[in-house]
Amino acid sequence: MTDNAYTIRTATPQDVALAVDWAAAEGWNPGLSDAACYGGIDAGGFLVGELDGEVIATISAIRYGKEFGFIGFYIVRPDKRGHGYGWQLWQAGMDQLKGRVIGLDGVVAQQDNYRKSGFELAYRNIRYEGHGGDACPECPSDFDRNIRPLADIPFDELAAFDRPFFPEARPDFLRAWIAQPEATARALVRDGRLAGYGVCRPCREGYKIGPLYAEDAKGAESLFAALTATVPTGAPYYLDTPETNPAAVSLAKRHGMTLSFETARMYAGQAPDLPLDRLFGVTSFEVG
Repeated sequence: MTDNAYTIRTATPQDVALAVDWAAAEGWNPGLSDAACYGGIDAGGFLVGELDGEVIATISAIRYGKEFGFIGFYIVRPDKRGHGYGWQLWQAGMDQLKGRVIGLDGVVAQQDNYRKSGFELAYRNIRYEGHGGDACPECPSDFDRNIRPLADIPFDELAAFDRPFFPEARPDFLRAWIAQPEATARALVRDGRLAGYGVCRPCREGYKIGPLYAEDAKGAESLFAALTATVPTGAPYYLDTPETNPAAVSLAKRHGMTLSFETARMYAGQAPDLPLDRLFGVTSFEVG
């Protein structure tokens, strides 16, 4: 696709790294290994817009399986905004996902613009911020004995547990996500079976917990305690929770976390039926 000197093409790994840098500049605080994890989901899932051979816009339009896609990293370089370059790239990303249910996490102020492209609000995701070493007087002081390193769990069992929480199977992404350098991944095991898991990854600033999936609030509490125990004292950490899960919101508030950001989870097409009552922490606003 071209428009005079403006060209849209598939991103290279270097372009994906640039998109992550731009996301950091926008204040999105990506993880240190996000570029490597995201770039491996879908070889053609990132697009860039070039003007006179220079990248000025990015978007991810990642294809999962045959029926689902997710839009993210929609960024136009500040000095090139307002000229229609982003809109052309948006259309290219939507075309790439044509025929699929498409999800996104957008800033709340842009909901009306996304509705023009066929998206409808499903619920809000709330980002809460806490700090390593913060005490929770209402919470147990010891860790659940059922907490294990996630690496101890056979991958097929983990993939089967993860499957209901996402519209399509995502084994390649999952393998990369749980093995990020310097990340902590923990499993909750009850009666010899996996009952929850969570990952805490280092970011440009502090740490993010996600996903955090558990059968119930008690299990989520145990995983949360095990993950936050690895965060250095005073360092910020973040948990992105669906507002529609009151137990997740309660967990964050009980630990003294404060609201720092929110997004609108929207879908074009039939919204997937996810077990939001067991979804205590979103994996990523950028890729779902």
